[in-house]
Amino acid sequence: MQREQVLEHALSMLEQEGMAVIRSLQQLAGDVDVQTLVSFWPDREALLYDALRYHGEQIDNWRRQLLLDETISTQHKLLARYVRLEEAVKKRRYPGCLFIAACSFYPQTDHRIHQLAERQKRASWEYTHQLLIQLDTENPTLVAEQMELILEGCLSRLLVKRQLQDIETAKILSEDVLRVALCRKNGALA
Repeated sequence: MQREQVLEHALSMLEQEGMAVIRSLQQLAGDVDVQTLVSFWPDREALLYDALRYHGEQIDNWRRQLLLDETISTQHKLLARYVRLEEAVKKRRYPGCLFIAACSFYPQTDHRIHQLAERQKRASWEYTHQLLIQLDTENPTLVAEQMELILEGCLSRLLVKRQLQDIETAKILSEDVLRVALCRKNGALA
């Protein structure tokens, strides 16, 4: 079995069952012989870290491709994550949710899994902030904080409730925040 297959299986298991339920390397390994995996990942935490790192790379690549896509408006790039999230949830996948869970499950700020999750959350903020600057919004830092708070709230709820309508609610809230920011830019709320 290829490394990517093991990591995809581990991500799927973590997304379906949760970090608290998956307690062993065997559970993450699936049909792969644990003895084969031990030379690559000596324990559950090592595989968890690698799976989260791999997941972060997938998300980073998606964001990079989106930023380079000149056929999509900047506003749509800001809200595209909700479309992607909805598509994934329909397939019973929950991209991004694992980073929220990792910060809770590993609350020590010096733990490498916590730090990895925080880096991914920071990359999401930077993506949002960069696009808000392109839109020349007033106070892009504050607006990025607001939009990321909405996204993190959505991801947190998905961890527990797994309800598709939460994504639509978060998207509408983000659209509203963006609309108000753009109105402020144009002096409509002065």
